[in-house]
Amino acid sequence: MTNAGYRWLNALALIAVLFVNWLANALPINGLTTGQVSAMFPVQITPAPYVFSIWGLIYAFLVGFAIIQFLPSKREHEEIRRIGPWFIISCVLNMTWIVVWQYLFTTTSIFVMLGILITLIVLYVNTRPYGWSSDLAERWFVQIPFSIYLGWISVATIVNAAAVLYDEKWSGFGLSGTTWTLILIMLAVVITVIMGISYRDPAFVAVTVWALIGIGVANSNTNTIVYSAWGAAAGLFLLVVWLLFAKNGLISNNRRARI
Repeated sequence: MTNAGYRWLNALALIAVLFVNWLANALPINGLTTGQVSAMFPVQITPAPYVFSIWGLIYAFLVGFAIIQFLPSKREHEEIRRIGPWFIISCVLNMTWIVVWQYLFTTTSIFVMLGILITLIVLYVNTRPYGWSSDLAERWFVQIPFSIYLGWISVATIVNAAAVLYDEKWSGFGLSGTTWTLILIMLAVVITVIMGISYRDPAFVAVTVWALIGIGVANSNTNTIVYSAWGAAAGLFLLVVWLLFAKNGLISNNRRARI
């Protein structure tokens, strides 16, 4: 398919995703909102409800991406051309996940979520073939949207997996829910540090900071989780600052970037 065809399909796929997400809560699909389904699986790794408002930010950035890909001065840039069919696939999987989640096919949902994660990894890598783009518009509306999206789906995959195991009544090898929550927090931190440093990406790291703060809020009656989540968030926030302002950080690179 030509790049022009992909551009139109990208836009249509995003519109479809926004519509299905609206239906999930306005209709709602299967008589349950997404949040109500999540509440059926009270795992401690789930952040406070307000944290999920990050979807608004993700979709706002993706709308920016859908627009910028049509600009004659941008659409032939490699960061955009390399997207290919992957964004469309991610949108189809996004809508599929909503449907299977709303209909309580929890085991199926984790496989769909893994599919979203894989497609976003491909998009993330493909949109930064040479690291951060020297074009500010491409940074903010092509690369950063997928940084935030991948960062959130990385967290969401962990939460989704925990919900599936809860639904399957997994014993957790005899470890308590709190212990497993601490393990999962550590896992999220390790993944975030690796991604943040490898790609010098403060946006990806900032998403985990947002999620960890929310995990602490959701578990305010469990001090061990609160201190661990907020302590990890504080450490990652320092990493965000370093990735922004250190030599070759995002801010210092912005000063040398072309518009």
